[in-house]
Amino acid sequence: MGPVTEGSTLDGTAERAAPPPRRRRRGRGRLVAGLLAVAALAGGALVAVNGAGVLEAGAGPTRAAAVLPPATTTVTRQTLNDTRDADGELGYGPVTTAVSRQPGTVTWLPASGATISCGRSLFRVDDKPVVLMYGDRPAYRDLRSGMEGKDVENLERNLDKLGYDGFTVDDEFTWDTAQAVMEWQEDRGLAETGVVELGRVVFAPGRVRVESLDTEEGAPVTPGMKVLTYTGTAKVITVQLDAEDQRMARKGAKVEVTLPDGKDVKGKVTEVATVIVPGEGQEEPQTRVEALVSIGAAKAAKGLDKASVDVTFTAAQRKNVLTVPIAALVALQEGGFGLEVVEGGKSRYVGVETGLYAGGRVEVSGDGLSEGMTVGLAK
Repeated sequence: MGPVTEGSTLDGTAERAAPPPRRRRRGRGRLVAGLLAVAALAGGALVAVNGAGVLEAGAGPTRAAAVLPPATTTVTRQTLNDTRDADGELGYGPVTTAVSRQPGTVTWLPASGATISCGRSLFRVDDKPVVLMYGDRPAYRDLRSGMEGKDVENLERNLDKLGYDGFTVDDEFTWDTAQAVMEWQEDRGLAETGVVELGRVVFAPGRVRVESLDTEEGAPVTPGMKVLTYTGTAKVITVQLDAEDQRMARKGAKVEVTLPDGKDVKGKVTEVATVIVPGEGQEEPQTRVEALVSIGAAKAAKGLDKASVDVTFTAAQRKNVLTVPIAALVALQEGGFGLEVVEGGKSRYVGVETGLYAGGRVEVSGDGLSEGMTVGLAK
């Protein structure tokens, strides 16, 4: 019997006389060039419907396919999460260097690991204290009557916190402020000038923990010389992500942290910054996204000053949706996507809308689509 001509009835005999199914599968398995990028990003493959299986524009929502798919899967209802796992370092966050702004001799240093709070000495030069105060802007000038600025406000807020009064906490350094400064200077054994010279105070966001010492007692120092490094006192996790994964690390986003003992704890992104990581040897520098993550169960990290942890970021979540493997999607000739539904030994194409892509699966919806349906997979 000759090949089946156009208009022939595809009964059992005609199908046996038609070209081998292998040729049709090869046609249906061609990738649509315009959709390659989507499939690559999602980790799967898209199949273009063509030949006898084309779902033509205006032909309606479904049409029978001539050949059954080489493999099948089922439509599943689940919660779909767009996640990324990353290595993190549990510690105390970014390290800051404290330098001397005055010449002299180092006469006192704290111990490594010591915690220092507002109003206490960070170190001493020529037996005069360099005092820690809380503020969000570094000290950069002498502070005296007539000056205005955020650094003035930081100073006044700290003096008020330490119990000195008689002035208004604002951004203006008045005579009343100078009076409070002189009282503070007297209590700290400093000359009562009413002027806070550059280098007498170090502003930090809060309490600090001494990370390391860069000099020793009795050593001479000059302006700009490193004295010690410090961090915050709260346990945080530092994570670096590729620049393209920036969407995963949003400030305030919740994450899952797996500690070295296997325990899972909840965490939250508290800070996100873009950093440049120098290349090794001839390698080019890389742009990375650095995220700081706080952990709610601080007791769980007790005793772990530095440790490697696993952090799971979730960029998006879709609850109770229908999903299929990305490889189940077919690209329809008239545009959009579909699924090859297999029922009773036959198959038909159904147009679908796609949603979230994650973990090799994709969210799908469409008329007549339901949980448990059998659908085809690309070879």
